[in-house]
Amino acid sequence: MDPVKMGTGVQAYISYRVITKTNLPEFEGPEKIVIRRYSDFEWLHDRLAERYKGVFIPPLPEKNAVEKFRFSKEFIELRRQALDLFVNRIASHPELKQSDVLRTFLQADEEIMDRARSYETGIFKKPSDFLQMFKDVQSKVSDVVLGKEKPVEESTPEYEKLKSYIFELEIHLAEAQKQAYRLVKRHRELGQSLADFGKAIKLLGSCEGDLMEKVFSEVGSKSEMLSIKLQREADNLLFNFEEPLKDYVRALQSIKATMLDRANAFRQHFDLDQERKYKELNLEKLKFMNPEKYAEAESEFRGLKADSEEATKKFEHIVRLMNEELSRFQEQKTADIGLAFHEFAKGQAKLAKDIADAWRSVLPKLEACSTS
Repeated sequence: MDPVKMGTGVQAYISYRVITKTNLPEFEGPEKIVIRRYSDFEWLHDRLAERYKGVFIPPLPEKNAVEKFRFSKEFIELRRQALDLFVNRIASHPELKQSDVLRTFLQADEEIMDRARSYETGIFKKPSDFLQMFKDVQSKVSDVVLGKEKPVEESTPEYEKLKSYIFELEIHLAEAQKQAYRLVKRHRELGQSLADFGKAIKLLGSCEGDLMEKVFSEVGSKSEMLSIKLQREADNLLFNFEEPLKDYVRALQSIKATMLDRANAFRQHFDLDQERKYKELNLEKLKFMNPEKYAEAESEFRGLKADSEEATKKFEHIVRLMNEELSRFQEQKTADIGLAFHEFAKGQAKLAKDIADAWRSVLPKLEACSTS
């Protein structure tokens, strides 16, 4: 995936050249290249989230960027890397890779993609829809506040343990990511300080005699060389350590969105099951007390029973998918986070060796200078 700058001035934006290579028969050919904007990636994410309840949809990088940084090489590369990971995760997922919306995203020309995005993202944008949604939410909140409705939640030891684990993992991962970012910042600050020190020590040496000037010039050169190494290691930390941690903080948001879908499915299953039980009791009473209305009530009950069974199946389907997804998530997380820490340790070890070697190489000359 390659970033491409489109437009000029305030109308400028970054698109991405997405290259698909496949031998699958459902695709148009062995290779396809399309141009996609960030909003196209959002469209793909949202359509998958709507259609695959129970599946952890891979996360997207954050949408907003500070205006002065949105065309910086670092920001563009971080976003490109995250979007590339997003698409590859979908393409390697056993269920998501079969989605027709993925094929549309990877194959449709820009005009068709624009129409699909405008149509599907515009479905809920009518003012009347927003007004109705607001009224529905307002009504729900009022019911809870007034005690008319108490939210029913799934509460099993296994699910409580899962929720506790996800929320605790999010806290610790977010803290680790924050500290990793501080490490990046410290490496850059130290690198800049060494560069400034190198220049200063060279100027100091130029005021001294030949021996001091040569030694100080070498010390200054070593400082400037180490400054470059620190800046490179800061980039390595950013892309291969801090960003993978940040990606898993995002992934936990996807898991929490799936947990919300599960909670909604459970409430629907619970409410319909309770209503079914209530109607079943009333139906038995009606059979003896009002036979004329029994046939109509029985027909309504059969419809309610079918809806209840369907809601139960939907909830159980989400639970089954979540269990499979968690197993996959844990396996992938162990591999990815393990690799990130390996890269971190390897980079720090190499940097420490380079620093030690650099300063060790000038020690004899500094000792000779101090004893002369």
